Amino acid sequence: MALKLYDLCGRDERLRFSPYCWRVRMALAHKGLEFTTVAWRFLDKKALEFADYDKVPVLCDGEQVVTDSFEIMRYLDKAYPESPVLGEGVSYQRALLFKYVVERSVNPALFRIIAMDLFAAVHPGDQAYFRETREARFGCTLEEFHQPEQGKQKLQQALAPVRDLLRKSAFLDGDAPSGCDYLLFGSMMWAHGVSSQAVVEPGDPVDEWFKRMLGVHDGAASTALTVREI
Repeated sequence: MALKLYDLCGRDERLRFSPYCWRVRMALAHKGLEFTTVAWRFLDKKALEFADYDKVPVLCDGEQVVTDSFEIMRYLDKAYPESPVLGEGVSYQRALLFKYVVERSVNPALFRIIAMDLFAAVHPGDQAYFRETREARFGCTLEEFHQPEQGKQKLQQALAPVRDLLRKSAFLDGDAPSGCDYLLFGSMMWAHGVSSQAVVEPGDPVDEWFKRMLGVHDGAASTALTVREI
């Protein structure tokens, strides 16, 4: 049975910007697995009722349904053990720790940088929902939350250990990318897809890593549509 990934889309159905979906897309590419995607919007909750879940990614592998990006990555390692993404034992624990770093430090900083760009990229039919839910979460308007310079400062701090590692290694997981790379890359693709802003300076080790990541797995991410092309 073909693998099917429910994947968030924006104002153009080809615009796929979810950081969590990008994690899964890269994990699938890492394992050389063919898959199809189903474009999903924030308000299309009924489309995911079968999964008892209300957000993406959702992966269908035959009759097996898996939700949550990290759990999907772990499932892929168990179902398709060749070329592990997260691994087991110490490797898995390291990836889990890095997941928390990305979600609690990197993603909030990025959101400060791209908040209004992201709002503009969302499908018009989803914008009211997006604004209402995010403003309730942040306790302020999107316009007030959107503080690019503040976000860049926080991102610079959050990425400092990553930057030091990438001065000595081509990828976070060594000579070739794996789970930790995909966890961070998903978030960087989020910003890359919806914003024309440079979230890190050109020539920064993180910027050079990102460019390498665009080329891995036969350029799996290099042809992704961005707002610059719409």
